[in-house]
This record gives sequence, structure tokens and C-alpha cells, in this order.
Amino acid sequence: MFEKLVEVICNYVEVEPENIRKESRFMEDLGFTSFDFMSMLGELEDELDVEIDQQEVSDIRTVGEAAEYLASLSKENA
Repeated sequence: MFEKLVEVICNYVEVEPENIRKESRFMEDLGFTSFDFMSMLGELEDELDVEIDQQEVSDIRTVGEAAEYLASLSKENA
């Protein structure tokens, strides 16, 4: 899931994939805006066929946290 997330992140911000780590923070380290983040979530919903809860993702700060959350959603839909 982490690799997929990195691939999508690179569509939104100009960061080299090898510079994205699990502890990278979306806003502070990767330069996401709130709009970028919400747009990325919409794309992930479509690509992974999951429904993202806006309340739950409001607490997500790092790429690793997002990957874990998305993995848990994928398991629920399996």
C-alpha cells in the first residue's frame, strides 16, 4: 500500500519517490495543501475502490499513517 500511495503522492507534489518515507508529513515535509490532500483522497477512493471517512483522515499526518488506514479499508472490502 505504501508504494501505491507514493505513486499517487507524486501526482500532486514535486517530490522524488525515493524522498518519501513513512514518517514524511503531508503538509510540512511534502508541501501538500489541504486541497491537494483532499484531491488525492478522492483519487485513492476511485483507484482502490474504498470509501474514506473524512473524520478519520483528519487525524492523519504522515504517509505511513495514511498507508495503514488505506490498508485497513482494503481489508474491510476484501
